[in-house]
Amino acid sequence: MSHTTHVTADEDRIPFLHKVVYGLGAFVNNLLASSGNMFIVLNLGFGINPALVGVVTGFVPRMFDAFTDPMMGYASDKTRTRWGRRRPYIFLGAITAGLVLIMLWQLPDGKSDAFYLWYLLAGLLVFLIAHTAFATPWIALGYELTPDYHERTRLMGVQNFIGQVPWMIAPYYLFFMQNEEWFGDMKEGAAALAIILGVTVIIIGVLPALLLRERVASAPENADATTLGDVFRDFFVGIVTTLKVVPFLKLCVATFLIFNGFMLIASFQSYVLIYYVFQGDTDAGSQWLGHVGLLGALSTLVIIPIVTWLGTKIGKRRALIAAVAVSMVGYASKWVLYTPEMPMLMLIPAPLQAFGLGALFTIMPAMVADVVDLDELKTHERREGMYASIYWWVVKLGMAAALAGSGFLLNWTGFNVDLGANQTAEALIQMRLADAFFPAATSAIAIWAIATFPITEDRAYEVRQELEERRGTMEVAAKPA
Repeated sequence: MSHTTHVTADEDRIPFLHKVVYGLGAFVNNLLASSGNMFIVLNLGFGINPALVGVVTGFVPRMFDAFTDPMMGYASDKTRTRWGRRRPYIFLGAITAGLVLIMLWQLPDGKSDAFYLWYLLAGLLVFLIAHTAFATPWIALGYELTPDYHERTRLMGVQNFIGQVPWMIAPYYLFFMQNEEWFGDMKEGAAALAIILGVTVIIIGVLPALLLRERVASAPENADATTLGDVFRDFFVGIVTTLKVVPFLKLCVATFLIFNGFMLIASFQSYVLIYYVFQGDTDAGSQWLGHVGLLGALSTLVIIPIVTWLGTKIGKRRALIAAVAVSMVGYASKWVLYTPEMPMLMLIPAPLQAFGLGALFTIMPAMVADVVDLDELKTHERREGMYASIYWWVVKLGMAAALAGSGFLLNWTGFNVDLGANQTAEALIQMRLADAFFPAATSAIAIWAIATFPITEDRAYEVRQELEERRGTMEVAAKPA
């Protein structure tokens, strides 16, 4: 099948500084998300039952997100202000989220477990509203910053690169909070860290609202809802309409399979390293787990520019399929390369695996932006906020399900913590099989979903031209090379 490569017109290009500013939104979004790593203090610092901590900080917030994410997407799409649809929410969301994060961890001493849990639950729900108010409009803003197929890929490459930084810092949160030279106890450390994170969120988070401009200044062409009943009806019709868009569903399915296939077995790697490669040596296994994780993170930074370039040369769909295929090789190779005879070989799969996740959150947002254009062609509405909210809710819901399911999968392998280093041979084999081949299998199914995604490069430019002709504001389209 022939492939036409289009050249991005100058007027469709986003200045690099603006790409960086949008990428700083990814930094803030992931910094807010990474603050979840602080909840270990509730167990280690306050002695609260980890099961209760999991319910309060994991299950309940995810159920809350199920309602707030689509509602924020809907509100962002329908808002009219002199500053645009997205920017007011981004500005106020960043400030509010930063302030609430700070207050969330200024916990008094000597209170009961119930007090801390209720305080944190109430504060966390407010924090999630503020985080959503920032994140959903920020994601939607990225879908509309440029109408060009390839420039969208470049934009998402920059934001994903910058967005990786918090995940490289987050593993050191516990080290910071429990440092006895700096703080009297872990609770003081958490309070100080929250101030640092909150202030950073406020200062950096307002920049996309202040320095970026929205391309789509007009509201949807459809008549506005005038009563509360109309609003609710319009809201639910919008969700149903979005979920009926088959290309979008394919992207959601592919994302769920790639990301959550990895997340489901994420805990397995530590067990395989400790109990198979190092035969029960927790210290050695933990040390090498850190090496593998760091190499994977660094590899992702290198892979993002490669995937971005590849997407502009062969198209997003082909670039994503190629990257996911490489990650499948990395997953499957662990069956051979995770071996007690030569632990150093464990470093080989890490950069290969990184291709999948590195490409996923670079290419996939750019593909969602193409779906938004197709949706406008059919519905006469711009609904970036609704697409952003539902897509990322699927990601978050899948993550919660994967983390919960990983424990059941571990039990299925026959692992028994009481046996220590003396795990049965069958259990070790089952653990290795799940670790190596489960994410490879889910990625293979995801490739099918991606391969059947109908919006090719040529089709994307056709959709754009039809939209511009219908709007009566024809822009200079990128011309084929």
